[in-house]
Amino acid sequence: MRTIVYVDGFNLYYRMLKDRPSLKWVNQLALAQNVLQPGHIITRVNYYIARVSARAHDPQAPARQATYLNALGTVPEIVIHEGTFMISEPWMPLANPPQSKPNGYNWTMPQPAVVKVIKSEEKGSDVNLGVHLVRDAFLDAFDVAVVITNDSDLVEPIRIAIHEAGKRVGLLVPVKYPNQSLMNAASFYLRIRPGHLRQSQFPATINLSGGGSITKPATWV
Repeated sequence: MRTIVYVDGFNLYYRMLKDRPSLKWVNQLALAQNVLQPGHIITRVNYYIARVSARAHDPQAPARQATYLNALGTVPEIVIHEGTFMISEPWMPLANPPQSKPNGYNWTMPQPAVVKVIKSEEKGSDVNLGVHLVRDAFLDAFDVAVVITNDSDLVEPIRIAIHEAGKRVGLLVPVKYPNQSLMNAASFYLRIRPGHLRQSQFPATINLSGGGSITKPATWV
């Protein structure tokens, strides 16, 4: 079966990789191959992500991400689709009682009703994934599509691809208990487990055909 995989990069990251740094060096093509049943011929892996910006608590994050994207770029079947981040500083209501990090922070009295926060929002990735899924379905680019996500915003594109374009669309879910609306919409679903991630890692050093190499970030141990 001709299969295209659509990876919601940030959903996978926050659901399975954020707290598992040693598994962040994952080859997305190998991951799909290790989870899917035999018979899927993966012709393309579309990986949707946005470039992170440097923050005071982790100024090296953009460099690590760039290294990882370069590693993905060594796999011919993987196509990276970049969205954008929008940073804003809105006023938002403060929870009562407030909690803080570090623990034990002393709030001024009386406590404010609202506080100003730094808010970062990823823009474009979900829309791009949904549009590409529907387009590819109507263009007969695949027999089966597989979406790695647990984001219910993708229910409608999945429904259109199945019921209007007549395709099968499955889920590879990065959580123990998948979103019910996604499960109801999809043709099938399989769960990604930590063992799948461990089996799907790039070599610590990737040697490039034209010379040079790409090395796994030292903090991803």
